[in-house]
Formats: sequence, C-alpha cells, structure tokens
Amino acid sequence: MLIQSRFPLKALQQVSLKRFNSSSLNPTIKNQLSNPPPIGSIIEARGFVKSIRSSKKVGFVDITDGSISNNLNIVLQGPDQPKFKVGQSIVVKGDWTVGKGKQPFELKYNPENPQHAITILGDVTDDYPLQKKATSMSFLRNFPEIKHRTSTLGSFLRLRSHLEFKLMEFFQSRDFIKVTPPLITSSDCEGAGEVFKIEPLNPKEPFFGKNAYLTVSTQLHLECLALALNRAWTLTPCFRAENSNTTRHLSEFWMLEAEISHVDNMDQVTTFTEDMIKFVTRSLVESSHSTELSDLGAGNGNDYLNGTYIEKDVVQSRWSNILSAERWPRMTYTEAIEYLNKTLPQDEQLIWGDSLQLKHERLLAEKSPIFITDYPESQKPFYMLKSANYKAENPTVACFDLLVPEFGELAGGSMREHDYQVLLANMKQENMNIEDMEWYLNLRKQGTIPHGGFGLGFERLISYLAGYDNVRDISAFPRMDQLNVKEQQEFQQIVEQKQMKDFMNLYSNLVSRCFDDCVNDFTSNSLTSKETSCIAKCSEKFLKHSERVGQRFQEQNALLMQQGPK
Repeated sequence: MLIQSRFPLKALQQVSLKRFNSSSLNPTIKNQLSNPPPIGSIIEARGFVKSIRSSKKVGFVDITDGSISNNLNIVLQGPDQPKFKVGQSIVVKGDWTVGKGKQPFELKYNPENPQHAITILGDVTDDYPLQKKATSMSFLRNFPEIKHRTSTLGSFLRLRSHLEFKLMEFFQSRDFIKVTPPLITSSDCEGAGEVFKIEPLNPKEPFFGKNAYLTVSTQLHLECLALALNRAWTLTPCFRAENSNTTRHLSEFWMLEAEISHVDNMDQVTTFTEDMIKFVTRSLVESSHSTELSDLGAGNGNDYLNGTYIEKDVVQSRWSNILSAERWPRMTYTEAIEYLNKTLPQDEQLIWGDSLQLKHERLLAEKSPIFITDYPESQKPFYMLKSANYKAENPTVACFDLLVPEFGELAGGSMREHDYQVLLANMKQENMNIEDMEWYLNLRKQGTIPHGGFGLGFERLISYLAGYDNVRDISAFPRMDQLNVKEQQEFQQIVEQKQMKDFMNLYSNLVSRCFDDCVNDFTSNSLTSKETSCIAKCSEKFLKHSERVGQRFQEQNALLMQQGPK
C-alpha cells in the first residue's frame, strides 16, 4: 500500500533545501573565494588581521579566518585609514572586486561610502605574539591557545580533517562499518605494561569492580565487533605511558584500526593497507591539481602544505613515492637482517632476534615504502597467528610493519590467532590473567573464522604526508611526559646553538676566501672598483651556497631532534 504524505512535494523540497543550505551561517573566506559573489556587490568578510601595509593614499590588510590557508586582501581607500593591529578580529563591509595582485579577489573599503563599514570584534594586547615575522616552532609551543592561527599549524588541522573525510569514504566504499570501541578497559592489549590506570579521586575500592585503564589499542574489542559485522574500523584516541622522548611518540594519540573477517593470508592485509594510504594520498594530489579550485586559490592541495616549516619539495617527493605504480616491496624479518648485515659495519652486525632500530628501518625503506613481515614470535603480542613457514628453531608470526622513507614505522598489523587452544597456550606462556580475557577467548569457541587487521598512528600519517616530522606539532594539544618535554626543549636549544655556530664558522671561512681571491694588495686602505666588484660577485655565490648549506643544517637538525637526547 502506498502511503501518501500529508505534506505537498514542493513543501518537502523547500524544507530539504532550507535544511542543507548553509546560508544561515556567515560565509567563510574559503566559501567567498571558491564561490565568489558577483563583482561589484557589497559583502561582509570576517577574520583575524594577519598583516598590515599602508601608504598615504591606500592601505592593505590581509585577513584570515582559518577555513583556508589563503588570506583575503582588504584595500583601504583614502588618506583617513582606520588603524589596526595584527591579531584583531574584524568585520569589513565593502565592494567585492577583482584582485590586482596575486590574489584573485579583494574587498575594497571606502570610508566615504555610507554602505561600507569596519567593526573591530575583538582587540589584542600590545604584546600579541603572532606578529608578521619569523618565529620558531619552539616559540609557538608557548602559546597553545592561539598557535593554530599560524599558516603551518592551521594547515595541519585542515589536512587532518581532509584525511578523516577521505578515510571515511575509503572504508565506506569497501563495506566497512565504523564503530566506537571503549576507551576504558581492564586489559593491556600490547602486553607492554605501558598503561594509565584510572580511578576516582577518593578511591575506596575499584570503581568498576576491578582495575581499569585507558586503552593502548582498541584491537581486542574491535575484533569482537568485526566478527559480528564482517569488517569494522575505528579512529579513536589511545594512551601509552611509554618513556619515549622522540618526535614520533605521544602519550595521547589517535589510532586508525581496522579488523577484517575472512582474510586467509597476510598479503591481503598488507595490500589493503597499501591501497588505503595510496587512496588518501591520491586525494591530495588530485585536489592540488583541481583546476576549478586552484585557479581561485581556494581549497586546493596547497591548503595542506602552507607554512614556513613545510618543505614542499619533500612533500611532493613523498607523495610521488607513495603513489608508485608498482606494489611496495615485501621482505621478511630474516631477509631484512641478512640485507642489513651486508650494509652495516662489522661492529654493528645484527643477529637473528635483534630488534630493528630507527636507523635500520631507514636503511630498509631508503628507496620506497616497504613491508617487513614475519617477525620473531618473541617480539610480538600473544594474539598473532604463527607464520605459514613457521620453524621451531626460528619461530615467527604472520605480521608486518610498514616502513616509509626518512621516517620509519608508519603502521603495523597481523593475522589474528583464531584457534582457542593455541591462543590459550599463548596467554598462559605470557602469564596473563585468563579470567580477565575469557570474553576474548570465547570468540574462538563461537563460530571462529580467520581474520586479520592493522593499526596506524594517525598523527604519524599526517606528519609524513605534510613533510613535517614531529608529531608533537601535528597534535593540536600534545600530551607527553613533561620531564621529557623539558629535556627535549633543552636539547633543541643545544642543537640550534650548534647549528648557528657551524653556520657562522662557514660564513667566516667563505668571506675570508672572497677576500683572498679578490684582493691583491692587503696593505692598501681602500679597494679598487675591480676588487669591489669581485667581492660582490663572490658574496652572491656565497648567498646561493648558504641556502644549500642552510638546507643541510635543517636536515641535520631534524635528524638529531628525531633521535632525541641520549
């Protein structure tokens, strides 16, 4: 039976349009640049003052609202220009016109036009820290409440939002269900003991009847949901009380985790992981090449690469490397040890069973992303399935770590042990509390199936794709061991001081070389025009050379900061 609606179709259409039309909100600068109003129309624009330039007859104010990396140029006409301060939030009402400079559009304010107006919504103090001058990232970390107004840190947040949207699109198109596993748990999934215990302020007895912790991984609960839904994924915060003071670790971070039912081998999981990373990377390349948006300077890939601290050549190289037409290579742990021993000096040789360090990971991933598979059983958690080529003398499990160039580990996964007796034996061998894990064990009794999954540190993915290798600035409000933070800050100052000392020594040597090459008579009190010209040309060469040297120092600085203080 066809049920007739009490509302006419036209009325329903109007309700639908009204519901999804964003005109009830004030337009963002991104919206105004990507969907520009008619030229000559009077509009309002809102944002923070980013920079100010003025002359006797005309002034320019760049404003930004964070919705996009691009600024909107405000042209102030006439001699009586209002005075602004960098950081103020303002509303400007003026004529929308075609831009005369690099920007496609600009807003012209004329104080003699009664329809034009400027309102200061919020003033700033005279010591507002985000002025239009070079600042270090360590300086910005002192202002967590406003640091995201900078181009670099704002672009990280926009990149994060874009990647989340694309990941949802990727998983949705492959029949995955997004789920929300608990963040409070009674188990340590990784078995490393690096958990945060939670309890009431005045604990008399355990609030939950047993000890409870913030999760280090949602994998165990995600397996339970995936076995019911076939394929499940999540993106949630995880917490680890690990004493790692590197630029790749946080105490609170976001983990993308996926569990896949009915996979028969590890290659299916690695290929899926590769496809996922290529999908989101391709979306960045495609958005940066979008004619419609890049012509307007709005919403394109550069929106995710904007800022002083982002090296676009590095980013483009990483994107191209990820999107290689060939499948990323696979190499077993045993093969990796053999390969490294051919490369490493004699006093750094590895034996089977050694853990791979960061320098080893970088050697293995020197040319392209690479999957290292089948690690020693002793290095991995209890839930991993034994390798297909399992050997008693060198026992391995069906797992992988994804290593990427210049960075190291990005993701890790495994086939999960689905046999009850084997899993129970693994847990007993690890001296685990079987009673607490009974619910997880029972999954192997009730219609067990082969399954596998992986986890990926979301801040690491953003960091790698942005070409900025410090996850502490990728996280909006990073949480980490405060003792290590102080140690890291002191170490960074030492690194920066050493870099400056090395650069000044080089500068002194090159300037001396210029005089040695150009000046014939050092006893003379003046230089000839020929000598002056020679020194000028030599200095120009030095400036070009210093750019390359400065780049090398930056790379050395980044490497030292990644390794952290010893």
